[in-house]
Amino acid sequence: MKTLTVGMIGGGFMAKAHSMAMASVNMFFDDGVFLKRKTIADIDEELARNAARKLGFEQYTTNWRDIIEDPEIDIVDIVTPNNMHEEMAIAAAKAGKHIICEKPLGRDAQETERILEAVEAANVKNLVAFNYRKTPAVALAKKYISEGAIGEILNFRGTYLQDWSADPASPLSWRFQKEMAGSGALGDIGTHVLDFAHYLVGDIDQVMATTKTWIPDRPIQKGTVDTLGNNKSEIKELGHVDVDDEFLTLLRFRNGVIGSIEGTRNAWGRHNFLTFEIHGEKGSIVFNYERRDELQVCFSEDPDDRRGFKTVYTGAAHPYGEGLWPIPGLGIGYSEVKIIEMHDFLQAIMTDKECEPNFRDGHKIAKVTDAILESSRLDRWVATNLSE
Repeated sequence: MKTLTVGMIGGGFMAKAHSMAMASVNMFFDDGVFLKRKTIADIDEELARNAARKLGFEQYTTNWRDIIEDPEIDIVDIVTPNNMHEEMAIAAAKAGKHIICEKPLGRDAQETERILEAVEAANVKNLVAFNYRKTPAVALAKKYISEGAIGEILNFRGTYLQDWSADPASPLSWRFQKEMAGSGALGDIGTHVLDFAHYLVGDIDQVMATTKTWIPDRPIQKGTVDTLGNNKSEIKELGHVDVDDEFLTLLRFRNGVIGSIEGTRNAWGRHNFLTFEIHGEKGSIVFNYERRDELQVCFSEDPDDRRGFKTVYTGAAHPYGEGLWPIPGLGIGYSEVKIIEMHDFLQAIMTDKECEPNFRDGHKIAKVTDAILESSRLDRWVATNLSE
């Protein structure tokens, strides 16, 4: 079995998710790789020390460049705020490391273009963590579409609705600050739906969008830990929010499909309502991540008295089923989706194939998000220029 050594930059929530996937991937999939978790970096020494202890890393550092400069480290895993991605990813690429980077790849397409150029020049494997596309039901939707089960696609409708920031007392996380995040709900959650759209339908050619900030000021967060709104603050000192809380966009795909996406973090009662509905000439497909074991399908060729949506529960017969649970409907969670993501990354390294989704996909989505923000500002259709 081959051993690959990992260095992780960032010690928060996503560090936990990625570390768990590294520890568990061999229990589910036989990739012939053992991942040695060597060094984790965080800006605060106590946080870094605790992260190493909890997440199974041999050592910690407060200087992320220690990871880049370590010749033993094969993989750099970047789970930091968005404003740090460019510098870290380019440095890792120049050092010849394979790279996993949390989404969005960068704050805008200028950053992601420079990141993409660096990894392509270095010829290192690269994966941007749009992990939701690794959900078996989503991969099954892709299989049905590729097989022609619903015919030519007519339209795509996607949503990502959350409520963790609907309370004005939720603190001013870095996710509400343009300098660190780039954009708000659009970059944070909307990019996942854009990834679904590109993966399942094709490249988005034009957008017509509007954005809105509902809560312009929030309590200034104390400390460096991003709690995603779970620690309501009584602090009276407020900081300004300069990113979007909500966005709506119409879509024109290059292949003629039309669609729409809605994303918000201010929808009370919607915790992680990530959905898509795709209509084709011969049927329809519906997915809701809150019911992630299920795919709703309707096929026009069914008899009139039997036509309607039916539920397929993913299991051993479906994508990634050989490594998961033997009975459909036993249930998978966020952890299994991250494990599948890690499995695909390791397979790309071991077989010298391209990762999916890779930094080129991340750059495409950055170009679309830039176009959405420009469309909202100009109040007109804007081209994404993905072919340039």
